[in-house]
Amino acid sequence: MKLPSAMTALLLLLPGSLALTAASANAAACGTSDAALNRPATASSSENASFPASNAVDGNSGTRWSSAFSDPQWLQVDLGTSQDICQVVLNWEAAYGKAFQIQTSNNASNWTTIYSTTNATGGNQTLNITGNGRYIRMYGTARATQWGYSLFGMAVHTAGSTTPPTDDDFWGDTSNIPPARNVLTVKVLNRTNGKYPDSQVYWSFNGQTHSIAEQPYLDMPVNSAGRMYFYLGSPNSRYQDFIEFTVGNDVFNGNTTRVDGFGLKIAMRLHAHDGYDVSVGEDQATFAEDRSATFQRFINEVPAEFDSLATVEAPYRIPAPGNAAVFQPGGAHAGYFTGYAASVGVSATTQEVTGCSGPLREDPARCSAINRHVAQLPQSQWSDPSLFYKAAPANYYAKFWHDHAIGHLAYGFPYDDYSGRSSFVSHGDPQYLLLAVGW
Repeated sequence: MKLPSAMTALLLLLPGSLALTAASANAAACGTSDAALNRPATASSSENASFPASNAVDGNSGTRWSSAFSDPQWLQVDLGTSQDICQVVLNWEAAYGKAFQIQTSNNASNWTTIYSTTNATGGNQTLNITGNGRYIRMYGTARATQWGYSLFGMAVHTAGSTTPPTDDDFWGDTSNIPPARNVLTVKVLNRTNGKYPDSQVYWSFNGQTHSIAEQPYLDMPVNSAGRMYFYLGSPNSRYQDFIEFTVGNDVFNGNTTRVDGFGLKIAMRLHAHDGYDVSVGEDQATFAEDRSATFQRFINEVPAEFDSLATVEAPYRIPAPGNAAVFQPGGAHAGYFTGYAASVGVSATTQEVTGCSGPLREDPARCSAINRHVAQLPQSQWSDPSLFYKAAPANYYAKFWHDHAIGHLAYGFPYDDYSGRSSFVSHGDPQYLLLAVGW
């Protein structure tokens, strides 16, 4: 229940709470939009892969973050920019924090406590507070139950007229894109948040390699099974990634991909002359966070078997399971999928499952069902996204990229296009393709 502002101010003065004399006045000027909604969230731990930090900021009261069963634990949100925070709303599950602090920071290292309590009662708590920072976290020091800390939601309200970035802010001005002489114009965008200047963001295609300071545009010709590569720092940098496409006389077919691994944050937006406009790839919240935060979030959100994927080639790459020795024959998790695959009538190694090879090479439906852990269900349910990744074993590497992709569409394994869950886009009469490259 939301308390009247006067009662809230009184509670903030009770023993065990941090007195905040400006709370009532600050609440009156508080905005109504949730600055934490769908922003990058990380946590000290997650109970398991079904309860990641992102669940607390997805706006869905049916999902939740749940921590390990120990103290202390924390949930942190990156607001993208430093903001004046005037209210935090915590929607606790039955496993709540009895003692916790709300803290802010501008670097996610040095924290300032702006609220503290040792006698919270859970439920829906509205905290009218005053603070400033890019990062905000709930830092729990004592659990009220034997379980962990569990939040259905953590909403953050800010003062003034601050609004989150829009699509136009991210994709930039499209009015000056030159018309194509061939099939469509490609424009590459630097979205590294200042990490690299345009002179150190490179693209490479069909024998051409240019920085976007030198040449941000490519007049894309007809080609088959093409790839366009991107590099940060130098044209042969280990910080690299690519997109795939086939371009016809008057059609673009292409996708971002995580089938082999993650190298750089990539998003693309296809616009056609008839008004068709669609974007795929990593979402803007993922672009907004530092690379190290993305690697750590991967570790926080996937089960322990997948953790090493974020360290084995760090800081350059997170390989797909089939490209990592730990999931290959002889590796520590070589048997991860074998028992489940056998239970649904498929004799395949874990590497063959995640790579849709061997006996699954020409069976997209069954391969995708095993990766998504729905193969034990009737085939009529293999295309229902609400059933995907609900239990282990599952391809939690792929799930992570879906969770943090525009529209939750991603290519996490070779047949991820089964039931239309991939980042593949196709349309005739294309006008331009925007390609955002992030850090």
